[in-house]
Amino acid sequence: MRRLFPVTDETAARASGGLAGDDGFGVVEGGPAVGAPASGAQGGAVGGAGYPGADLVDREWSLAELAVAYAYPRQGPGGRQPWLRANMVSTLDGAAQHDGRSQPISCAADMRIFGTLRALADVVIVGAETVRQEGYRPARARAEFAEARRVAGQGPAPAIAVVSASLDLDYSLPLFTSPLVPTLVLTGAAAAPDRIVAAEKAGARVVIAGDGVGVDPVRAVQALAELGHTRLLTEGGPRLLGQLVAAGVLDELCLTISPMLTAGDAQRIAGGPSVAVPERFELASLLEEEGFLFGRYRRR
Repeated sequence: MRRLFPVTDETAARASGGLAGDDGFGVVEGGPAVGAPASGAQGGAVGGAGYPGADLVDREWSLAELAVAYAYPRQGPGGRQPWLRANMVSTLDGAAQHDGRSQPISCAADMRIFGTLRALADVVIVGAETVRQEGYRPARARAEFAEARRVAGQGPAPAIAVVSASLDLDYSLPLFTSPLVPTLVLTGAAAAPDRIVAAEKAGARVVIAGDGVGVDPVRAVQALAELGHTRLLTEGGPRLLGQLVAAGVLDELCLTISPMLTAGDAQRIAGGPSVAVPERFELASLLEEEGFLFGRYRRR
């Protein structure tokens, strides 16, 4: 893996007109996130050898380096504010899936980043259809991140929050029968009462995040923050991501570009109605491994 476009606190501040270090990107609260960083993994200027991957050597990054590169913003003077990032993969021709699943267009490095992003998050938000198609399982505790999560005041693994208007879910799945932390179900106030009861009987915690049948993305972010979940990660699917984009609550997109062409009519990473005015994001970092590009974009 090589870093093609490095961003340190200093360069991010120059781009935004702020002070160096004022956004906390690239910094993990309480020090290194996972163990001791590899040699040359701290400090230094852009293009130098003093931060993760700056040597441009094509090698496998450690989990510690990935955790530093993908750290959430540090807590501000007013306390931690919710930060919602999405993690998606797309082929060169814009397909977010192949045969209905994202795994065929992924790779080992993409899965390392996938695991790191989960390990940094308080909660993973996912749409009900993606749960069904991808065979979602509960997040697992990983020994490599255990101490970092303890220091950050997090539980052993992120909770999974399933967004569902209908609550038509299979409660026999491990996501509900054997999660390390209780699975959350986000729904609207008008959801069928009997299905809310069924979800709760299955051990899920039902969170009302909308006045109607469906979920209001703004209310969902607020409701999760009220539960103490401010490091938010969504893994889609495309319909859910489109709703989050349209509602203006997405702060960051971690996008893997797969060097594949699939043709066909697969979904893009975000679906649904288009926004009135396209929202511009800025490139924060870009990594490469075996032709796969791992971009990180944040709201301007």
